[in-house]
Amino acid sequence: MLRKLTMALAAAMAIGFSGSAALAAPSEVASPNGYPPGTIVVKTNERKLYLVLGEGRALRYPVGVGKAGKQWSGATRIDGKYRQPAWSPPADVKRDNPNIPDVIPGGAPSNPMGVAAMTLEGGEYAIHGTNRPNSVGGYVSYGCVRMYNQDISDLFERVEVGTPVIVTSR
Repeated sequence: MLRKLTMALAAAMAIGFSGSAALAAPSEVASPNGYPPGTIVVKTNERKLYLVLGEGRALRYPVGVGKAGKQWSGATRIDGKYRQPAWSPPADVKRDNPNIPDVIPGGAPSNPMGVAAMTLEGGEYAIHGTNRPNSVGGYVSYGCVRMYNQDISDLFERVEVGTPVIVTSR
């Protein structure tokens, strides 16, 4: 437990923010019904991500989700896991922000992917960290799922490529 707390504090200091969110950890809660262990369930209306553990339990993390007109739902899988990923803006982001660079290097303070990302099969979406922690908990993205950097680091270690992901508004 002390090691996890130390890691969370170190991650918070590395990205330059403080306060209770810096020490937040996933909550163990009752599992969403009907999902097998190992499944990630994103409930956009709650702005929460659940990792189903089994035996009626899940880990719950706060997340930022798609803003109006950018939300989606469905079933997919994690198809890649990356630490300090570079980011290239998708076409709709580039259209809305034409001055944004074509590539933002991994680890750059302006990189919206944070410390880690897990890409989702079938599209340009990912579950990723953020260097803008105040955006977690809101309707803020172009469809990606944003997490605090310490939370994406925790989830990153718990899941594998191929993990099922369900995104739902219920």
